Amino acid sequence: TMSSVLWKQCSRRFTNAAVRSNVSTIGVVGGGQMGMGIAITSALYANKQVLVMDSNQAALDKSMSFAQTWFDGQVKRSKVSDTEATKALGNIRGTTELQQFVEADYVIEAVTENEAVKRSVFEALDKICARDVILASNTSSIPITRIASWTTRAAQVCGMHFMNPVPVMKLVEIIPAITTNEETLNIVIELAKQMGKETSLSKDVPGFIANRILMPYINEAVFCLNDGIASKEDIDKTMKLGTNVPMGPLTLADFIGIDTCLYIQEVLYKGLGDSKYRPCPLLYRMVEAGWLGKKTGKGFYDYDAPKKSEKK
Repeated sequence: TMSSVLWKQCSRRFTNAAVRSNVSTIGVVGGGQMGMGIAITSALYANKQVLVMDSNQAALDKSMSFAQTWFDGQVKRSKVSDTEATKALGNIRGTTELQQFVEADYVIEAVTENEAVKRSVFEALDKICARDVILASNTSSIPITRIASWTTRAAQVCGMHFMNPVPVMKLVEIIPAITTNEETLNIVIELAKQMGKETSLSKDVPGFIANRILMPYINEAVFCLNDGIASKEDIDKTMKLGTNVPMGPLTLADFIGIDTCLYIQEVLYKGLGDSKYRPCPLLYRMVEAGWLGKKTGKGFYDYDAPKKSEKK
């Protein structure tokens, strides 16, 4: 099959330990927007028990109340029944202790995109979780094979890149490390399907599929603005009305976060070493100015400033 091509030669070299395929409890590390989105999707569509871990109790409380609000909204719009919402919400538990993941059958890491933080999480999970448990990462930029090397279960680590907002977006990019075994990969794909997602399969290369295409597209739009080719409005209008995308690239960059766009573009540039991935200098200037997009009230466009002041 298409899916066995990517690692067949590699995975033969690694021991095929039994992998836990019966998943009833999913552990999600990181209670932010992505983590809670993954938790909601796992509880509602895959009918799993979900344990969400965040070291910050206040952040965890905020995420749990977001889940409540999200479910209320779905019920109001008749997307889910009251019974389904109550059951799914009841299936999500929060904790500040990673040690609780001793009961997890499967783990998805969704902490901040910082290598040192992710490494400490995976090293801890490797010690805490049962030997046959799969450890998946929602990273958008760190090589999965590198993440796998931080554990003693390299055959059972896989990339599972969800799109934001998770409950709405239908796709999950699946990225096996070169060490990932076939059984692990099949379980990861099956779980994504249980969550109601479509999957695409990518080799373990910088940017995977989505960001490898999307970020250079956004970067090129920023160059068009920077080089004075057109106004921001005309760049966005051209792509929106000319190619039928739901929003133009500069608006999209504001929604993603200018800092995030720059970070991923830098990952492509450093990881692939091709000058075509060079980030536009305007991205650096905007990040230095604190114009990070919608979240700070100003990016390429002006938005209502967020409630708390920009300067700490």
